[in-house]
Amino acid sequence: MSIVPVNAETLARAVALLRRGELVAFPTETVYGLGADAGNPRGVRAIFAAKGRPADHPVIVHVADLAHARQWALALPPAAEALAAAFWPGPLTLIVPRAARATDDLTGGQDRVGLRVPSHPVALALLRAFHAAGGHGIAAPSANRFGRISPTTAQHVRDDLGDAVALVLDGGPCGVGIESTIVAFDGDRSVLLRPGGIAVADLARVLGRAPAMPDAQAPRASGTLASHYAPRTPARLVDAAALARSTPSHTAVLAHTVARPAAFAGAWIEAPAAAADYARDLYANLRALDAAGAREIVIEALPDASEWLAIRDRVQRAVHAEDDDRD
Repeated sequence: MSIVPVNAETLARAVALLRRGELVAFPTETVYGLGADAGNPRGVRAIFAAKGRPADHPVIVHVADLAHARQWALALPPAAEALAAAFWPGPLTLIVPRAARATDDLTGGQDRVGLRVPSHPVALALLRAFHAAGGHGIAAPSANRFGRISPTTAQHVRDDLGDAVALVLDGGPCGVGIESTIVAFDGDRSVLLRPGGIAVADLARVLGRAPAMPDAQAPRASGTLASHYAPRTPARLVDAAALARSTPSHTAVLAHTVARPAAFAGAWIEAPAAAADYARDLYANLRALDAAGAREIVIEALPDASEWLAIRDRVQRAVHAEDDDRD
């Protein structure tokens, strides 16, 4: 694996590798993506092999603009078009009826496809160069092993995937730090499959009402299994009072409001107070605690406020204990 700075030469190299069916990791505003030519079945299969990802689990197709997104959709409902106009480029994925180009290996055999236009300048530059070379889209789940902590730096990608990736474009740390919001459409009915970088209140302002919550008929989507984003070290949530009362020395701690006790000798990270800053640092902090050699990671429970919804979602899935249910 080569980690390279981003310039015209390395972008051209990345496009050539993608067109040959190789894997290229690249930064988005959310997390680093593991990219393959969405129109190359060999490249898409390589994503699943590198991640250890189940074949029925769909991946998101990244494109540079709405015009290219339309090539992958049988139809974009007016409400989906409205969200795209409001939030693309940005951390929003739309699940819509698929066109013939969106094959089963991308959609997990479902009749809908996930589409996103990222806002990171490196991702957009790569996508525009890829489209200029004849490519229609880049399939890109997060660039980490299936079920584990998502990567927010190029080094995280190297740590997780090693030589399974031909090239990593280094765009520095990701600014949002947690994955995109996913909204699925059945006609004009919208369903929130995963909270993320776009708040529900902002979706509601465009749609006229908040998306519905998923039911048993909701499509499968990335990051929606019970266990996900998980460290290898067992992790659990505790409230602030319990954390302040007792912190065993064998634990590694991700605190939010509780200060490190003077007598505590283990790994203790006091995360930022603001939700956006906490989200930006979350996965790097979890990786640091996972590497601390503790027997357990303890995470201070988070506020119930709406701006913490997506972060609570990630933390709750990270502490879920069913290893066989990880995405």
